[in-house]
Amino acid sequence: MSNENTHPFIAPLDTMQRLFDRHLDAARVEAVYGEPVASGDMLVIPAAEVLSVIGVGMGGGSGPATVNEGAPEGTAGGTGGGGGGRVLARPVAAIIIRPGGVTVQPIVDVTKIGLAALTAVGFMAGMAATLGSRKRAMRAMRGEP
Repeated sequence: MSNENTHPFIAPLDTMQRLFDRHLDAARVEAVYGEPVASGDMLVIPAAEVLSVIGVGMGGGSGPATVNEGAPEGTAGGTGGGGGGRVLARPVAAIIIRPGGVTVQPIVDVTKIGLAALTAVGFMAGMAATLGSRKRAMRAMRGEP
């Protein structure tokens, strides 16, 4: 296997390179700033937050030399690779350009705020329960009611 193109890891590496290229393409400027929209003397440019998450895996293997149908004698082995990912985008602001100046109007994500509040309340309730059970355990160890 002296020829570089026949190396067993070339195909999986090419697959991973294509995956990385796709995700880098998703984070381009055009994905963050949308097409400007004109309305009278006002121009509005939407802005988004873009998050690209990539997962990659690669493997190789070999086995005893066996004769498979159509394969030269003594060939065995295998390689593999794979990956996946997700690109998330959400609107975060609108840039408003008027003859009098430029303003940035944030876009409030009420769902995200609600989930953060529920998470915080759940965390505080869990901590209060933990502290209460520790106090009861300490009282029980001291023989207090």
